Amino acid sequence: MNFIKNYFQLDQYHTSVKVEFLAGLTTFISMSYILFVNPSVLGASGMNTGAVFTSTALASALGTAIMGIVANYPIGEAPALGINAFFAYTVCVGMHVSWETALAAVFVASIIFIFITLFKLREKIINAIPADLKFAISSGIGLFIAFLGMQDGGLIIGNKSTLVGLGSFHNPAIWITIFGLIVTVILMILNVPGAIFIGMVLAAVFGVITGQIPLPTKVISMAPSIAPTFGQAVFHVKDINSLQMWVVVLTFLLVTFFDTAGTLIGLAQQAGFMKDNKMPRVGKALASDSTAMMVGSVLGTSPIGAFVESSAGIAVGGRTGLTAVFVAIFFLISMIFSPLLGLFTTHVTAPALIIVGVLMAQNTAHIHWDKMEIAVPAFLILIGMPLTYSISDGLALGLITYPICMLAAKRSKEITPMMWLLFFVFIFFLWVLNF
Repeated sequence: MNFIKNYFQLDQYHTSVKVEFLAGLTTFISMSYILFVNPSVLGASGMNTGAVFTSTALASALGTAIMGIVANYPIGEAPALGINAFFAYTVCVGMHVSWETALAAVFVASIIFIFITLFKLREKIINAIPADLKFAISSGIGLFIAFLGMQDGGLIIGNKSTLVGLGSFHNPAIWITIFGLIVTVILMILNVPGAIFIGMVLAAVFGVITGQIPLPTKVISMAPSIAPTFGQAVFHVKDINSLQMWVVVLTFLLVTFFDTAGTLIGLAQQAGFMKDNKMPRVGKALASDSTAMMVGSVLGTSPIGAFVESSAGIAVGGRTGLTAVFVAIFFLISMIFSPLLGLFTTHVTAPALIIVGVLMAQNTAHIHWDKMEIAVPAFLILIGMPLTYSISDGLALGLITYPICMLAAKRSKEITPMMWLLFFVFIFFLWVLNF
């Protein structure tokens, strides 16, 4: 026990094994939906959904464990939402690329990722972003995950006339979210430890009582084999032999790069890790991330990245890599206890995401709103992330606008070379996505 305390520096971060365990459990439950969503999405590409389920659990466990042990951050890793849809629907279905070749593209992108990380380019980029924009990134991610939570819980639905609208209260499942949200808010206001996790458990119980969540027919089931997907990424590297496939590799690289960078900054801000506008041990965090992406592609899943739902565990009090280690253990356990995860539906986890969004949005107080050259790019980041449904797209809107605004304010000397580089990279990034 003393070794664990010393290794993860629990006393230094004013936390304990109990708090880290609860934070890990909360993060895992908030992330666990990916175990079911990822096979469903990647299944559209023709991949074996059982194999994807197991590879998702294994890759998430390994990537999260590396993040915790090497970087000592309470951040979970799993196949990123959005990029998995790009993998399945754009690359495989739209471009008629086989899923094996698409996995090879992810593998190649991860190798390039590792080299970029070794040369500390990602680290330099993260440290170069001004403090105001870092706060905007953190707050924007908060709005984004709150939007996800409201959507998952049925509070917000698609609307042909106005794009989005209020969900129907005639939908019985929406009351699980409403009940969970009210309970969690009350517990948070009363400063009850583990309020977010308790809220999710009570919401699940409410769902079972009202008949909206069926009890599992069994508790334990064997994990499906990963044989259909394992190693296919390596075997098909030879298929990356056309301009079209290199555009796919570049897209995987850019989207994952900036999604992860934005997520890491936001989570570090929320946890209070930032020092002098720099993220400690960021190199190790990025190396962990790159390694997880490579291993995930070999196991048979779309790009792995830092998960914004880690903010739920941070909100509970998780501050060290021990939280991530517990998350990794839960991912491994989940492979045999997968029927129990069915109790924690998106309606159950939605309140946690909404509350965490509230907590992260508090960082807007640190932005210099009285200066238009700061306010405009910060606002575009804030509003861009939820409305484009993409962390990287929201980043692009803000970081492209920032140098222009600073030039107009006659503050060009404050624009670092790295910010100019990001200006051109994001213009290219948006062009590639549209291309």
